[in-house]
Amino acid sequence: MPTPSFTFECIRNDVLADDIHELEFTKPEGLTFKEGQFLLLDAPLIDNPEDVQPRAYSIASSPNDDTLLLVIKLVPDGRCSNWVEKVVKKGTSTRVQCPFGKFLLDPDTKKEYIMMCTSTGIAPFRSQLRTILPAGETRKIDLFFGVHNEKELFWEDDLKELSDQYPNFSYHISIGEPSDAWEGFEGYVQEQASSIIDDFSNKQIYICGAPVMTKSVKEIALNEWGIPKEDVHMEGFI
Repeated sequence: MPTPSFTFECIRNDVLADDIHELEFTKPEGLTFKEGQFLLLDAPLIDNPEDVQPRAYSIASSPNDDTLLLVIKLVPDGRCSNWVEKVVKKGTSTRVQCPFGKFLLDPDTKKEYIMMCTSTGIAPFRSQLRTILPAGETRKIDLFFGVHNEKELFWEDDLKELSDQYPNFSYHISIGEPSDAWEGFEGYVQEQASSIIDDFSNKQIYICGAPVMTKSVKEIALNEWGIPKEDVHMEGFI
């Protein structure tokens, strides 16, 4: 059975940080997905709108929300990046296929969740957190969020709001190459996790970001932290 297609209409296109856009779309009737899944967004060439190719993006909003939220990192000369930066505005429509993916939290495990991401890899975790925490999830959840520098940091207010509201949720920000003014952690997300978590034996880890990052964290989780293979889940994207 083919994955359903829908037409999305843009409600807003906001710049959150350096090369980071947050797009909100209408949510078509009949569209369903699970927190952690992704969609395929039709991206036309600016110079030839008839030339359309799909691009995959994790859904950042909860299935319970009335609208759909995406966060997109612009890449130089990227097809969808050019379209998002120069064309998409309120009222812009595009075709979308949804849902895809199996990057889903395991609700049956009694282990605590570790979420590790870089840049827009935080999108599926935002969807998951804004779904399971209001639904009464009480296990300890640690989110490790890494970006290159402070100018690329976004959603910090959202994370603080969640941590203030839900005592079982904590977030930890890592900056790869911070300015002199940065007073937080400097380095990789896996380094920060190692400095904060003493015992990984009761943890289940979810990793999302660039393939080089997800592969590196997976190897550390298996070989250094001793997390069983079945408790390591990852989703890499370019």
